[in-house]
Amino acid sequence: MAGRAGGWYRGDCHVHSTCSHGGELTPERLAAEARAAGLDFVAATEHNNADTHGTWGRYAGDDLLVILGQEVTTRTGHWLALGVRPGQVVDWRYGVRDGVVGRHLDEVRRGGGLCVAAHPHAPYDSGTFLYPYQGFDAVEVWNGPWSSDLPWQADNEAALAEWGRSLGTDIRRQGGWRPAMGNSDAHLSGQIGVPHTVVRAEELSTDAVLAGIRAGRSWIAESAAVELSFTVAAGAQQVGVGGKLESCGGPVVARVGVRGVPSGVVNFHTGAGKVHVASLSAAGVGAVEWRTDARESAFVRVEVRHPGGRMVALSNPVTLL
Repeated sequence: MAGRAGGWYRGDCHVHSTCSHGGELTPERLAAEARAAGLDFVAATEHNNADTHGTWGRYAGDDLLVILGQEVTTRTGHWLALGVRPGQVVDWRYGVRDGVVGRHLDEVRRGGGLCVAAHPHAPYDSGTFLYPYQGFDAVEVWNGPWSSDLPWQADNEAALAEWGRSLGTDIRRQGGWRPAMGNSDAHLSGQIGVPHTVVRAEELSTDAVLAGIRAGRSWIAESAAVELSFTVAAGAQQVGVGGKLESCGGPVVARVGVRGVPSGVVNFHTGAGKVHVASLSAAGVGAVEWRTDARESAFVRVEVRHPGGRMVALSNPVTLL
């Protein structure tokens, strides 16, 4: 496990206890299951309440950071307020036509918090996300198991495709983009950490973890058994996930290392969609390289899938300049 200094930390920023509708786990049980799943941090995101904020302190420790938050369940979409003040409750009694969501996003960010569009394509009342992504800091493109027969399971393929299409436009026109993240939306035993977000942070603290997520220095994993490294290099320069590479129009080499995905399939994506595919060995360990340049690609990101197509891991992009 990583120490409290700078490193890669695994966490789940969307979990519910008995204080949320449908939640069956106490904070104590959630903390125990988070540790068992190999997580370093979790965010407490009850539905529209802060009832557990004063409880989590006794279950946190040097090995498990608890970020205070809330799932804000408005009439036309849900969003995560991460890093709120103890006892803070963000208003949820509105919809997109009321034109007030920006005010509440600003309230969270003024306190140093992060605002995440949650499960944009959830198939239930109020689950479909109707707000523009502008104004949000990140998008939860992976919510719960990647594929499921459950009628309330979010359509992760649709969320990922929508986010992926937006990257090129955001990078070219705005110079910025909204990072992807993945969370379990855990309500029941065995759900926490499926999936989770792996973040490069300066330390294991709320501010540092949220800063890493905000900057896109992160990738999403199906479980703690999966390891992914992703870098892009131009000559002697090399940057990691979420970084910007000054290539001066020259060739770049994207490199991916994977562990824990037997016979997995590595896919490189740019603004042109899926541009290169490579298979891993049955041992589940391997490295893949692909070459491009900034004239062809404004960014590069990576997906790793099981042979049948189910997602195992995906990265935020590296921007090419």
